[in-house]
Amino acid sequence: MEHRRSEWREGLRHGIPIACGYFFVSFTFGIYGVSLGFRWWECVLVSMTNLTSAGQVSGVGIIAEGGTLIELAVSQIVINLRYSLMGISLSQNTDEDFTGGKRAILAFGLTDEIYGVAANRTTPVSTRYYLGLMTLPYFGWAAGTLFGALFGSFVSETVTSIMTLAIYGMFIAIVVPKAKTDRKVLAVALLAAAISVLCYSAPVLSKIPKGFSVIVCAVIAAAAGAWLFPVTGGGDADE
Repeated sequence: MEHRRSEWREGLRHGIPIACGYFFVSFTFGIYGVSLGFRWWECVLVSMTNLTSAGQVSGVGIIAEGGTLIELAVSQIVINLRYSLMGISLSQNTDEDFTGGKRAILAFGLTDEIYGVAANRTTPVSTRYYLGLMTLPYFGWAAGTLFGALFGSFVSETVTSIMTLAIYGMFIAIVVPKAKTDRKVLAVALLAAAISVLCYSAPVLSKIPKGFSVIVCAVIAAAAGAWLFPVTGGGDADE
């Protein structure tokens, strides 16, 4: 029993840095949601039932523009498909107590950062450790959204519009460091950006609903990247 409590406390401790980062990221999401017309509690509800920054930003945007349920569902599948691969990878480093039922429940807390910490653990990941690891990030994400949404509800529309740019800055900050050192990542990112501009400004493409335009950009850019920079058997892309 003491060992189990120790596992949970270790996971809790490892989740503190993630929770701090999530608070500030979700703060911008709360502001963004309010700027689209959502009430503060609706923004918090979205964050408490989801744990995906890109998926939430895309989702509330589609809802705000009156997109269809199919559009919303397909966009979320495309954006969050990577979590399936992370789950398969992480399942190779879990202990025997991490059964199917527990995996189905705890998979809710699988994010890029939580996966990174858990996958790099030298010992098998237990359910207690993983539960501790995801606990603080979850509440940090919800709390950040709450404070951001309340902040956005009380400041002027001009300030809110400026603050919503921060969430796009976050996504840029994720891509730029890797793109600076890897021309393949840079090429795919620029292609996705170019397609996005076309979907927004081209006469015919601009009529594509926002949710489907996200899908078009992601699928075409990813397919082009896979074709132009195939991965060899050794795991490195051809130059």
